[in-house]
Amino acid sequence: MNIHFIGIGGIGLSALARFLKANGHRVSGSDIKKTSITNSLESENIEVTAPHSENIITKEIDLVIYSAVIKEENVELKRARELNIESLSRSEALKFILKEKRVFSVCGAHGKSTTTAILSSIIKESSSIIGAESKDFKSNFRDNRGDIVCFEADESDASFLNSNPYYAIVTNAEPEHMEFYNYDFKKFYDCYEKFLKIAKKRVINAEDEFLSKLDIDAIRLYPSRDIKNQKYILIDDEPYTRFTLKDLGEFDIWGFGEHIAIDCSLAILASLEELELEEIRENLKSYKGIKKRFDILQKSENLVLIDDYGHHPTEIKATIDSANIYAKLKNLDKIVVIWQPHKYSRTLDNLEKFIECFKQSDRLIILPVWEAGEKRVEIDFKKLFKRYNLDFADKVSVKNGSIFLEKDGIEEITSGLVIGFGAGDITYQLRGLI
Repeated sequence: MNIHFIGIGGIGLSALARFLKANGHRVSGSDIKKTSITNSLESENIEVTAPHSENIITKEIDLVIYSAVIKEENVELKRARELNIESLSRSEALKFILKEKRVFSVCGAHGKSTTTAILSSIIKESSSIIGAESKDFKSNFRDNRGDIVCFEADESDASFLNSNPYYAIVTNAEPEHMEFYNYDFKKFYDCYEKFLKIAKKRVINAEDEFLSKLDIDAIRLYPSRDIKNQKYILIDDEPYTRFTLKDLGEFDIWGFGEHIAIDCSLAILASLEELELEEIRENLKSYKGIKKRFDILQKSENLVLIDDYGHHPTEIKATIDSANIYAKLKNLDKIVVIWQPHKYSRTLDNLEKFIECFKQSDRLIILPVWEAGEKRVEIDFKKLFKRYNLDFADKVSVKNGSIFLEKDGIEEITSGLVIGFGAGDITYQLRGLI
């Protein structure tokens, strides 16, 4: 088929485009502007147009797939409908894309990208579709032409229900993206239960408040009793968590923190379906994290810079805990957090937890809210976060290995562990790309 993606520059949609191209389809796409992702797609012979243009939608296109952020008034989507070209949202398209695969489908409010990437490193014969770039295979997609797909499923629009889960892996069911569910908690939890029930096999974090109450056949991980002897070590100056899982022995996984051990344990328990234990233990060595999750951009004796995609308070708290472990092992003198709040709705929905989650930092610097198309709302961050050693900046920039805060003037940060959080453009600021 000739398939066109509207919004192809998104981390999730680009992986689906790569998957369909690898499976023999002709793929093209468009986005608002060219980015590193679209440049990479073009290097793989996927034609990308920017900005959107109705002229590229012709009768030769068999199917249009569009991202969740694309509105009905988009010129390409309108033109596709005028030409009666079948047009599917990303959520709807999953049924078509994954229908013949044995999908190991991973979901949860947080931890799903990491768990999917770990699972992909373990099950090396699988294809992988992840909402992040695995450092193991340096992409958000891997094609192995087999029937197994390790897939990061998305609860934000209930599209995980369309992921054809053979094996459902749930890291947690913490409420998130509640605006999609009209703040109806029953509707939200019913979707998680339905997702689990349509799968043939399941592994869950049984200490999650909702998951613990489900009467469903599943492998249940109880982190507080199943994960033992946890310690944090440096191997070749890289962070690793070492732990014992149930009666399966000892494992080493890249990264620091209890959440890393939990994500890894869920992946191990699911992969026992496919592999012998010692092969799992050996394959874990190839996992080196994912881009934008505790992503160590630079390190010297006195200064370490880390980029993290965390934009939910639970994620942020867990990652700051990990940063403190790393800072102590590296003898760094302080933790400096740079936070770019992502969306007004998310910030307000989780405000009390956001106010609490930065406790283990020595300094908090807040950037302007990444609006993500939402209408601007006034939030008094200065008053709400007054308990912290608080500062504000318009932007952070990195030049020649030095970190600068752009505010009334320019301040250089010369020491400590500096970690940036957010799902907006902060990752590009920290990488010196804008």
